[in-house]
Amino acid sequence: MNNSKVINQNIFSIYLAEDDMEDQEIFKDALAELETIVNLTLFSNGQELIMALQSQPQRPDMIFLDLYMPKMDGEECLNIIRNNESLDNIPIVIYSNEYNLDRIEKLFSLGANRYLRKPDSYSSLVASLDKTVNSVKRNALGGTAIININV
Repeated sequence: MNNSKVINQNIFSIYLAEDDMEDQEIFKDALAELETIVNLTLFSNGQELIMALQSQPQRPDMIFLDLYMPKMDGEECLNIIRNNESLDNIPIVIYSNEYNLDRIEKLFSLGANRYLRKPDSYSSLVASLDKTVNSVKRNALGGTAIININV
């Protein structure tokens, strides 16, 4: 038996750390609308995410972090990830309802690549996720760093 793993380059891996189960389901449903095939791994808090990142050799293509979670919040996760050389190149999107420009600036200074405010509508979420995933697939998180699409 051959134990070598074949990686499908058409599947995009995303980790989402989000404690709200309803927000997890909406995020999952919105990703299913994209043309890109996404493998989504969900975490209910920052500790679970960090443990998975430290114990699994496979790295996600992108991480979405909610700011307010129990046990370890998104800012703490961001700090840990950015201070770990083996994880530092993973694009991180802060995914939150908060819209405080000073706080967002601080998160960028800590290493966040993008800030996605949780949209008010499902179609806005789909559009925002499509734009973000396609940006990373092009090998850069270029373009607007703060996404707030209202469709």
